[in-house]
Amino acid sequence: MSPAIPVENYLYLAIVLFSIGAAGVLIRRNAIVVFMCIELMLNAANLVLISFARHHADPAGHIYVLLVMAVAAAEVAVGLAIMIAMFRERKSIHVDDLRDMHG
Repeated sequence: MSPAIPVENYLYLAIVLFSIGAAGVLIRRNAIVVFMCIELMLNAANLVLISFARHHADPAGHIYVLLVMAVAAAEVAVGLAIMIAMFRERKSIHVDDLRDMHG
C-alpha cells in the first residue's frame, strides 16, 4: 500500500488554483473569463474542505462541498443568463462595457 499524500500538498495546490483565479478576476476584462476564474476559486475552496475532511475523517466537510457545488451551479445558471441578456442588449461582454447596468 502506498503512503498517503500529505494534506500540505493539497493545500499548496489549492493556493495555486486560488491565486490563478484571483489573478484572472483582477486582470482579465472578459466577463466569461472572470466568471470561470471565480469558479476556479470556488473549486480551490472545495479542495481545501475535502482535504481537511479526509484528514480529520469527518464527513461534514463532504456535505459542505456538496452545498458549495449546489450554490456554484445556481451561480452559473443566473450568471450566464445575465451575460446572455447583456450580450443581446449591448453586443459585448467586456467588464468595462458593462459597468453601467442601470435601467
